[in-house]
Order: sequence, then structure tokens, then C-alpha cells
Amino acid sequence: MPASPSTARAINDRLALRLMQREGPLTAGQLKQLTGLSRPTVADLVERLTASGLVTVVGESGEQRRGPNARLYGIVADRAHLAALDVRTESVSVTVSDLLGRVLAEASSPIGGDTGTGTAVRRAVALVEHTAAEAGVAGVPPGESGPVRGSLHTVGIGAPGLIDPGSGELRNSTGLPEWHRRLVAALQERLPRARVIVENETNLAAVAEQREGAARDRDTFVLLWLGHGTGAAVVLDGALRRGASGGTGEIGFLPVPGTATLPSATDCAGGFHSLAGSAAVVALAATFGLVGECGPASGPGPEPVAAEVVRGAVAAVAPDPGDLDAAARADRFLDALADRLAIGAASVVALLDPGCVVLGGEVGQAGGEVLAARVAERLRRMSPLPTEVRPAALGGGAVLRGALLTARDHAQDDLFTPPDR
Repeated sequence: MPASPSTARAINDRLALRLMQREGPLTAGQLKQLTGLSRPTVADLVERLTASGLVTVVGESGEQRRGPNARLYGIVADRAHLAALDVRTESVSVTVSDLLGRVLAEASSPIGGDTGTGTAVRRAVALVEHTAAEAGVAGVPPGESGPVRGSLHTVGIGAPGLIDPGSGELRNSTGLPEWHRRLVAALQERLPRARVIVENETNLAAVAEQREGAARDRDTFVLLWLGHGTGAAVVLDGALRRGASGGTGEIGFLPVPGTATLPSATDCAGGFHSLAGSAAVVALAATFGLVGECGPASGPGPEPVAAEVVRGAVAAVAPDPGDLDAAARADRFLDALADRLAIGAASVVALLDPGCVVLGGEVGQAGGEVLAARVAERLRRMSPLPTEVRPAALGGGAVLRGALLTARDHAQDDLFTPPDR
């Protein structure tokens, strides 16, 4: 069934906005060339976007031909301001940007496991407000209703745990701190005119890797998250799949060989997490005598120690290593880690045939092509389905970037509504 005229216009307008975000200001002729739309259709969409306040004339192209056809149209960057949060078990990071996604301010703060729920929530909310103020985003004037220009329009939050597909709320998951769930409500109360959205952190990482990272040329792939914990995000035919209960990709609970027990409904110990979580990777490295050489037993900041260990091992196996013994031990460690990762990856490949697995998170990025190639080699032996394995381009930063991209999409949808839609 063909799309209605209003739906077709909305699709065309969103395509034009996406192109301006990616390419920068464009002329009507360039939009026509990039979209394949007719000249009258492009003229109509430019008029609609300009009337909405999302697009304005920002100059003229350098072409010899002057006049209306040379006008450059660009997104009005300060039409809305966005905030993105990466909420970890013991930390929170915040980024504030304009509508183009340009970062204006960013900050992070540790929140220890012994911090009370109320204190943790207040600290996280204060961090958002401080970062917004640093970015020059003012508070909402008293008595105003609806989104106010110059204030935060949309807040995107990436958090571990399940997102209820019906309500869009973070579900009460065993093992996650209570302040995670309380934070969403507290931000909405503190920013009543902002739209606050929450999404699983691994799903947001996949969004970022597909838009700007390792999976830019793929509309079907699986991102295997390797950080403090483990997870997976599934993108099929360009769409992020969440499952009936929002639990698609909870690979940490996947029963696997090589563990002492089976996972339970309340504890992923004994599942894939026990093989590939940060603590498990560090313990594996210790069996090869690498922890003291490749990284400390614990370290500051949000990056898991496993990433430091893997990064050190990759450096140790570089061509012409200075320490042959260390290189040999690092080589055996990376082989053993690839064996473990291939078990989880092979299960995903057998069920979904994604054609591409991205090793995401801080550990996946630290392993780079060296670790990805070893996992790919094992998959070729374990599965008849051809599967490319790639290291993440954005690593742990993909969560914040994905939250920002998602917030921008929601803000644009809210700011621009065709008159007849």
C-alpha cells in the first residue's frame, strides 16, 4: 500500500534533515541530487522545514550561478538543546549538545556503591544541571508551558537493564541500583518541559555504531557489548529489535560451556557473563601472568580494567616485540579470550545469521582488529554461516553518542510536525 501524501512528506523531510546533519548546509540542487526527489518536491520540503524553524538560509554556495538556487540551507543549531546520559552502576556521564549534535559541555562523576539512593539521584541531577549551565542552556522561565527555546528540550538516557516496551520505562532489574530507576522520574520532575527518554545502553551503542561507527554500511548486524558486563544489541533490516519484554540481547544469561554452574532468573553467574565480563577477563589474564604487566588489578574511571589488560596484550603481540616471553603469554591469553567470545558469538550467529558481529564496548575496542580476527577465525570453524567480525569504532563512548542521536531524533520529530499530519 503506497504511503499517504503526509507520510511521504514526513519521510522526505526527515531524509533532508538527516542529510544536512551529515553533510552540513546544502543547496536545493544538492538536496535534489542526494535524495533523488524532483525539484518541486525539494522546493516544498525546504519551504516546510524553513517555516518550522528547523532550517534557515545560512549563506550561498561557491557556484558561479547566484540567486535562489545557490542558497545554502542548514539546520538551526540552537533551535533545541539536548542532554545525553550514560548511567553506569557506579558512575554517570553527561553531554549537552545543540540540535546538530555538537557537544557544548560534558562531565562525569563517580557514584559509589555505598552512596544512598537519594544522594545518588541528587548528585546525578545536579551534574545534568551544572553541565547544561556550562553549555549556556538556561533554566525554564516560571510560568512557561511546553518546550522553551534555550532550555533542555530532550534528555536521552542510556542505562543497563531492561526497558519495558509498553511504557518505555526502566524495569526493576535484580542487581541494578535503585537510583537508576529513581533518576528518570527525578529528571522529569526537575525538567517538566523536557522530554526524558531511556533506552538500554547496548541498544544505544548499536545505534551509534550504525550511524557513525563500525557498522555504517550494515543494516543487519549484532553488537556484542564487552565492558564491565556483557550484552548484545540486534539490528535486523535497519531496525533495532527489543523483544516481547525488552530483553533481546541479554546474552549474559546465555548458558555456555566452561562455567561451574547455570545462570538463574536472578543471577547471570554461570552464563556468558562469567566468561566475558570484565572480572572474568581479568581473571583469565591473571592465569597467564599478565595482569601486573598489562594493567592494574583495579583502576579509576569508568573504563573496565579488562580493557586495559586487553589493550596491553594487543600491544605485547605487536610485530617485533621487545619481550618474547610476555608476547607469547599475551598471545595465548588473546587466543583463550577469543575462544570464549566465539562461544557467545556463535550462538547469536546460529540463531540470527546477522552477517556481521561488532565487538563493542571498551573491551571490544581495546582488542581491535587483533582480537576481532581471532574471533572471526573461530567462527569460521564453528559455523557454516559467513560472518564478518569487526571491532567497535566508538567503544564505551558509543552509549553517550547513541543517547544523543536518539534524543536528537525525538527532538526533531517533536519540533517539526507537518500541518496536515
